[in-house]
Amino acid sequence: METLEKSAEIVSNLIQLNNDRVDGFEKALEDLGEGDADLKSLFEFYSQQSRRFSQELSAVGAQSGADTDTGNSVSGTLHRAWIDVKAVFTGHDREAILNECERGEDVIKKAYKEALTENNLTPAALQVVSAQAQEINQAHDRIKALRDSQ
Repeated sequence: METLEKSAEIVSNLIQLNNDRVDGFEKALEDLGEGDADLKSLFEFYSQQSRRFSQELSAVGAQSGADTDTGNSVSGTLHRAWIDVKAVFTGHDREAILNECERGEDVIKKAYKEALTENNLTPAALQVVSAQAQEINQAHDRIKALRDSQ
């Protein structure tokens, strides 16, 4: 019973973080310039990816009683507000946007890693979270490489 409750809590947290990720990439899309078509398509892809992740987590979470209507986390909302404030001072340049995106990817990557190492997921949740973690790690590495190339 305890594993089921912990699994539901972890899944709910990951849903929130994916919702934050969607909003973060959509905010970054607003800040990109006309010469950033490559980032626009990438950020749209990652936004869609997190929508898919939330749906997959919601499906598996419903089996364990997870709150699948979680909205966004407080920290995600604060992070987006910080991006707005920071943009006033640094402008909307490519490197600054990639820095903020990498920071967001660090957060979600860490959450997936913790979810997998706690050994509290149901088998169905473990399967979904493991597959998503691989994609999250790839996305993080891609954003980091783009940022480093600036």
